[in-house]
Amino acid sequence: MSALKLAIVGGGSTYTPELIDGFARLRDTLPIGELVLVDPAADRLELIGGLARRIFAKQGHGAVVTTTTDVAAGVADADAVLLQLRVGGQAARNRDETWPLECGCVGQETTGAGGLAKALRTVPVVLDIAETVRRANPDAWIVDFTNPVGIVTRALQDAGHKAVGLCNVAIGFQRRFAKHLGVDPELVRLDHVGLNHLTWERGVTLLDAPGAAGGREVLPELLSGFGKEIAEDLHLPQRVIERLGVVPSYYLRYFYQHDLVVEELKSKGSRAAEVAEIERQLLEMYADPALDTKPELLAKRGGAFYSEAAVQLIAALLGTGGGTSVQVVNTRNDGVLPFLPDDAVIEVPAEVDAAGVRPLPQRPLEPLYAGLVAAVTAYEHLALDAALHGGRDRVFDALLAHPLVGQIELADRLTDRLLAHNREHLAWA
Repeated sequence: MSALKLAIVGGGSTYTPELIDGFARLRDTLPIGELVLVDPAADRLELIGGLARRIFAKQGHGAVVTTTTDVAAGVADADAVLLQLRVGGQAARNRDETWPLECGCVGQETTGAGGLAKALRTVPVVLDIAETVRRANPDAWIVDFTNPVGIVTRALQDAGHKAVGLCNVAIGFQRRFAKHLGVDPELVRLDHVGLNHLTWERGVTLLDAPGAAGGREVLPELLSGFGKEIAEDLHLPQRVIERLGVVPSYYLRYFYQHDLVVEELKSKGSRAAEVAEIERQLLEMYADPALDTKPELLAKRGGAFYSEAAVQLIAALLGTGGGTSVQVVNTRNDGVLPFLPDDAVIEVPAEVDAAGVRPLPQRPLEPLYAGLVAAVTAYEHLALDAALHGGRDRVFDALLAHPLVGQIELADRLTDRLLAHNREHLAWA
């Protein structure tokens, strides 16, 4: 196969060098001939583009790196387009993380009222970009890493785009579990189920060889031997994880310990402010013409193992990864979880290859988890309706349906604050 052309929309992100490093290291899996970084922030784009060229050169990668502020030009003839954008930047994220606290609700960029605000800002922009991709090259895959991934992926798929969502939570668990077990990560397969940022590991299988059938269930062994470390990573009580016998994603803490988290968030600065400072330092580093590796500070920015997950997914979709592989993705339900609508987007293992994405069958989801999944799916449906059609009533409905809100007076106050803080990004507000 000839060398590929990839485009990254949001290529001026400080995340991008993580991707570049993965592309360089895993070039046999994903042979890239041209990489286009697309971003409206021309100054940041040039910094990231320069570092990308130096990283490729240091590792002997021959790909050409170009930059542009023009989406149509950037995605033309691309085999795959990655979306990693943040409408409103860290300033908007900081607001998402603070104004819900005024109402006693968790302030977070993907969960609760803050997550709804991000969805409202993001979905119209992503759909405009996707239409540009479709006009330029209808065969290109769109891989969405833009949060909230579940809602954004559903918007893309509902509009008929060739899209799949990607999150680094599953690969993060795979890597941590492999480290505990002292094995290669490719020998660890997860029974990962739920929605984006609302998932549980119901099983962990240790394989005899990468991609092999069968294997040995080792989740009880992990919980008995490393329960304390796992609980500390998740900031959840060890007794709860042992009681459940599963490993929840760390985002479940916003549901399982909502009031405690609210008090913690009120007493410290926002994650957005912390990330903004990290980004300032990273951009100073990226400007150094001698820098030709991703700096250690980037690990504090988030997105661990993002590059490995992206390479595996894109390589499978474009047929350079050696056939069919099983990967955790965000994709259309289509009966996999029968209590959800077919058009819901779920996060589960799927077979991925050049023919597309096929989610694997799942055993019935226990009521303790299914109820929450159903409620959040209903919220996501209403959130997408609000993002597509606007209107205060639709925003209110989505908040009233959210398990972390669910009260008329609270939904009213949150709706008013959401609109007040986001009018510049909502054409209808």
